[in-house]
Amino acid sequence: MNPNEASLVRTTVVTVVGLVLLRLLAAAVTPITFDEAYYWMWSKHLAGGYYDHPLMVALVIRAGTLIAGDTELGVRLVSILLALPMSWAVYRSSEILFGGTRVAASAAILLNATLLAAVGTMIVTPDAPLLVSASLLLFALAKVLQTGQGAWWLAVGAAAGAALLSKYTALFFGPAILIWLAVVPKLRRWFLSPWLYLGGVVALLMFAPVILWNADHHWVSFIKQMGRARIEDFRLAFIGELIPTQIAFATPLVFILGAMGLHALAFRRTGAFASRLLVNLMFWIIVVYFIWHSLHARVEANWFAPVYPAFTVAAAVAATMVPWEGRWQRLADVCRRWAVPTGIVMFVLLIVQANTGVLSLYRRDATVRSVGVGWHETAAEIEAARARIGATCVLAPDYGTTGWLTFYLPKGTCVAQQTQRYRWGNVSEPSAAELAGKLLYVHEAGPGDPSFLKEMFSQVERIAEVQRKRGPLVIETYALYLLEGPKGDVFDRSPPPELQ
Repeated sequence: MNPNEASLVRTTVVTVVGLVLLRLLAAAVTPITFDEAYYWMWSKHLAGGYYDHPLMVALVIRAGTLIAGDTELGVRLVSILLALPMSWAVYRSSEILFGGTRVAASAAILLNATLLAAVGTMIVTPDAPLLVSASLLLFALAKVLQTGQGAWWLAVGAAAGAALLSKYTALFFGPAILIWLAVVPKLRRWFLSPWLYLGGVVALLMFAPVILWNADHHWVSFIKQMGRARIEDFRLAFIGELIPTQIAFATPLVFILGAMGLHALAFRRTGAFASRLLVNLMFWIIVVYFIWHSLHARVEANWFAPVYPAFTVAAAVAATMVPWEGRWQRLADVCRRWAVPTGIVMFVLLIVQANTGVLSLYRRDATVRSVGVGWHETAAEIEAARARIGATCVLAPDYGTTGWLTFYLPKGTCVAQQTQRYRWGNVSEPSAAELAGKLLYVHEAGPGDPSFLKEMFSQVERIAEVQRKRGPLVIETYALYLLEGPKGDVFDRSPPPELQ
């Protein structure tokens, strides 16, 4: 490695570590989202699977809270630190596939410049470990191509297994790999090698806990997620959301470079055929599915996480390897120069807005419902009401409120979701004594009392209202109900809709 390359590597390391430190700081000051609170509750009751997703997100949160406690930073710690091996894997993948330190450094930095990597590793969802696993899978496949050694298929299997433990979207990597092997002539020999199938066995063994859990729970998680691919009615409006949200999550400059890079790789502007095809397949197989999905339902921006390693490799190719003409070269140069500063500014502004609301002049925006701003104060008021009436357990109508109450109320407080009990099959239920006493029901305030409560309890009394606020903005108002004298089971134990 010459001095210029060594300097570039050092700059890459410093940049990536600096961005990780920025996320750690943001994680420590930003309240958790309702999904994070939900997954945090999973982490307290580890199992082979859960109603919504496989188990990796629970493992990641559990590891972080063992280090930093049940705090916002503890929930997010390991997810953020996983950006380090993710960055290394993308760096090495680019270096192997397209041969050069410059393209490798650009790929690692551009991935970390995206909002998806910044927010997607800070806000812990199943997409966070899936993003890391996808990066490691791309690296392992690049090593198969580079070395021709069958043992690397074991690494491919391990990375694929970790991806499957993160989210079922990882199943699409299977067709991508098989098409790659079938189309590249020199790779077809692997179909006759035991190493390919041993890699598959590794992935299957890692995924086995999820399969066994589903077998014990009527395959509910598989049915729930696989059923999303079925289209019953067309709604073209959702397609219009795809590109704008991805421009924002990729950040505009990285998105432009990624689009330019995919075009260059598709039309043979640079790189070997096997490398170009691998990047395209790791991107387009999943993207085509989500375009299909958007024909009938909304596709959340973070669902595209597994394509971002390949996408940013393509962006790095566009930025450093392709000789563009005229204004296209000037555009590539501008995007390369300003991608990281733009990504940092967008991330900082998003964190400031989520925590304060100042950028929208304290009006509502997309973050107010999902980020738990104000919950420290709201939980304190709810706890005061609970203590005043002597309630032995706090009930909530949805999993998000249940998660937030459990996280922000004093540790050990009995909290349970009154409906959708199938979400909590891995969690011990409140004791009979806790449910027999006075109960406090927390429900978003509306024009009238929840009528079903009077059918389930002899006494239903609205005792107070509490507000959740971000600055002067009232995000939600919760009505607090004293419940006594259950007429039967406190919980609604209706089976999940997938099994009805």
